Amino acid sequence: MPRQPQAPRELPPHYYRDNFHCLLDTVEDQYGDLLSPAESAFLEAYRSVSFAAQCLYVRLVSRVGPWFRESRLHYPELGRPGPVLDEMLQAGLAVQARELSVVELGGLCTVAELADIFALPVTAKASLLQQLEQLEPDSRVLLSTLESADAARVLAPAQGDVVALLQLLFFGNRRQGLTDFVLSDLGVAQYYPYKLDRSQRLFPDRIALDAFLDCATWEDRWQRLREQDDTDGMRELALSLSTMPARHPDVQRHWDRLYNRVARQLERMAENSLALALYEASGRHPARERSVRLMEKSGEYAKAESLCQLIIADPWCEDERDAAGRILPRLRRKLRGERTPRRPDKFAEVCLALPCNDQRVERQVARCLQADWERVHYVENSLMNALFGLAFWEQIFAPVPGAFHNPYQSVPADMYQQHFRTARADLIAQRLAELSATSLREELPRRFRLYSGLQCRWVNWRAISEELVSAAAAVIPREHLLAIWQRILFDPRENRRGFPDLIALGSLPGQYQMIEVKSPGDTLQDSQKRWLRFFSEHDIPATVARVTWSDG
Repeated sequence: MPRQPQAPRELPPHYYRDNFHCLLDTVEDQYGDLLSPAESAFLEAYRSVSFAAQCLYVRLVSRVGPWFRESRLHYPELGRPGPVLDEMLQAGLAVQARELSVVELGGLCTVAELADIFALPVTAKASLLQQLEQLEPDSRVLLSTLESADAARVLAPAQGDVVALLQLLFFGNRRQGLTDFVLSDLGVAQYYPYKLDRSQRLFPDRIALDAFLDCATWEDRWQRLREQDDTDGMRELALSLSTMPARHPDVQRHWDRLYNRVARQLERMAENSLALALYEASGRHPARERSVRLMEKSGEYAKAESLCQLIIADPWCEDERDAAGRILPRLRRKLRGERTPRRPDKFAEVCLALPCNDQRVERQVARCLQADWERVHYVENSLMNALFGLAFWEQIFAPVPGAFHNPYQSVPADMYQQHFRTARADLIAQRLAELSATSLREELPRRFRLYSGLQCRWVNWRAISEELVSAAAAVIPREHLLAIWQRILFDPRENRRGFPDLIALGSLPGQYQMIEVKSPGDTLQDSQKRWLRFFSEHDIPATVARVTWSDG
C-alpha cells in the first residue's frame, strides 16, 4: 500500500530541546570516539543540568548573540530565568559579561533605550552609537550602566564553538543549524531510513576533522579579507595557499572550492599568474575552464589547446564541456588559422497562434494539443527527474563514505558533485544492467508505491502521480529513458533542469513527445538547448512550440 502522508501537527512546547538531544545523540553515536576531552565534558555538563536549564541553553545558543539581557528573556514554559541562569553559570554553560563595547551595546538596546539610559537626544541608532563612541566610554562602565538600568545581568551561552562543531558533525556542513529540524517536527517531511554507519562517516578520524576545521579557518579569514577589501591581505593569503603542501584527501574538495574562490578574485585583481597556480591545484569546476581562459589571455595557445582537448575527452560537467567546445575552435584559429564553421541549432518546431489572456501559455498549449494526443501534461522538470529518482533510489541512498550525516537528508551530501557517480560507479553500472532487463512499465509504478511520500529531492510527490508515472513508463521506450538517465548521472546538478515544459502521451509504446513552449520574445536557455540537442542525437521525440498571439 502507498504510504499516506501524515497530517501536519503542532510543535511540542520543548521541540527545540528534543532537536538538540537528537543532534547530540546522533553525533555521539557517529563521532563519540573523535571528540576531545573538552568536547565530551561539554556534553556531560549539558546533560547534567535541569530540564529548564537545558531548554534555556538551547534557546540562547540558537539565537543571534552572543550577549543577552536577562531582563529580556521571556520563556513562560521555563519559569523565571534568574535561577535557571544561575544553574547554567554554575555548570559552565553560560558566562556573565564583564564589559561591553559600544557596538555590542547597540545590539542589545533599542534607540529609545539608548537615549533614555545615556541621556541623549533621540535620533538614528547609528548616530547615537557614534555619539557614544566619541565620549570614549569605558566598556565596563557601559555594562554597569545597562545592568543598573535593567537591575539584571548580561549573559551569553558558553561553549558556542563546541556547539558549532557538533552541528558540523551532524549536518556535514557549516551552513545548517537547529532550525533545519522544523519540517520534520511538523510532520511534513518523512525521510528514507538509510543507514548511518561509523565506517561511512564524513570524517573517518580526528585528523580528517581537524583538516576540515583548518580549511574552515582559512575560508573565514578569506571572507573577512574580502569584506574589508584588503587586497594586500588577499594577495598574501593566496601566496600562502599556493605554496602549502598536499591536503588531507578526505577534505580536498573543500580546499578546491576555496582555491577557486580565491583564484577568481585574483583574476579581478589582475593577479593572473597567481590565480592560475591556484586553479591548477584545484580539482573542482570551473578550475580547468578558468585555466584555459587565463592561458589564452597570456598567449599560451598551445597549452590552452591541450587542456581543452583533455576537458572534451574527460569533462567534469556540462558547463566545462560546453566552454571547451566554444574555446577550442578559437584557439585553433589563432594557432594554425583553422576555421571551423559553427553549425546553428535546428530544432523541430511547431507554430501556434493562441489568444492572449491571463492563463499560463504552457497550459494553453497543452489544451491546444489535447486533440492530437490521449493526454498532455504540464511537467517541466518534475516528471523526468522523478523517473530518475525512482529508478535509482537505492543508489542515491547507498551507504557511501561521507554521504549521510543524520536522519534528515533528502539526498546524499555529494549528490551534485563530481564525486557522486565515481563513488557509486559499480552500483550504478549494476543498476543500469538491471534496468536494461526489467519491465519499466511495472518497475517504475511499483517504486512509486514503495517510496511514496518519502523525502527525495528528485521526486516532487505533489507534481506527479502514480497514474502519470504509469502512463509515461508504458509509452516511453526503455532505451530513451536509459539514455536520459545516463546523461543525468553524468552531471546531476546541471542535467536536472532544462527539460521541456510538456509531455504528450499516446496509447501505444513509442507514442509520446516532449514540447518546449516559447511565447513571443522568449528564447531557449542553454540547459534547454543541451537537452534538445541530446534528444535529436538519440531520436527522442521533442519539439519547440513557438507561440504567437492571435486577435481572437
